[in-house]
Amino acid sequence: MLCPHRLTIITGHYGTGKTEFAVNLALHMASRGQTVSLADLDIVNPYFRSRERRDLLSEHGIRLIASSQACTDADVPSLPAELNAILDDRQLTGILDIGGDRVGARVLARYRPRILREDYQLLYVLNANRPEVRDVSSAISYLRAIESVTGLVCFGIVNNTHLCSETTADDVHKGAALAQAVSQETGIPVVCHVAHEALAPELTDLSPLFPITIRMKKPWE
Repeated sequence: MLCPHRLTIITGHYGTGKTEFAVNLALHMASRGQTVSLADLDIVNPYFRSRERRDLLSEHGIRLIASSQACTDADVPSLPAELNAILDDRQLTGILDIGGDRVGARVLARYRPRILREDYQLLYVLNANRPEVRDVSSAISYLRAIESVTGLVCFGIVNNTHLCSETTADDVHKGAALAQAVSQETGIPVVCHVAHEALAPELTDLSPLFPITIRMKKPWE
């Protein structure tokens, strides 16, 4: 299940669609009446940052916390002091969008003792179309590296297989097969399959399905 934990940490290889998933999850939680804060902690990738949708999130009552508030394109290797608000205020539902490699995951290391005291889940977003994680062995290797760096245990796998605007139902099904194989090897459950809402009618065999609206666009789109 996606929403029962107070803290949701979203990680995975860059290009898996972590931020798209994070923004849609935050909007979903807010629609259920939860008080949501989304922390954009991606200091690795200059594209697809949740901070770029600050106005949209604010319209839905979602507080955005990000490094480098003044410059949306800056890579600042530091964590915002406001992150403490998510960790300290147990009335908040927090989503942490983490950078897509081991360096990005390392930003959480200093907070590990505090996170372990909270009701948290670490979700591993998997895109079977990313060459670095498109087979079971490499996907598991990357997952274990993230666990090692963060000192946190992965609670669930999110199948978010896509090819941006070229994504088909076959892509999502391919990702589902990979996610299930990784799940069987690791014992970590597949918590959902993510797909654009337009593809939902072709994916009724996948459960649970998390339909999304595309919120993040490339800078040149």
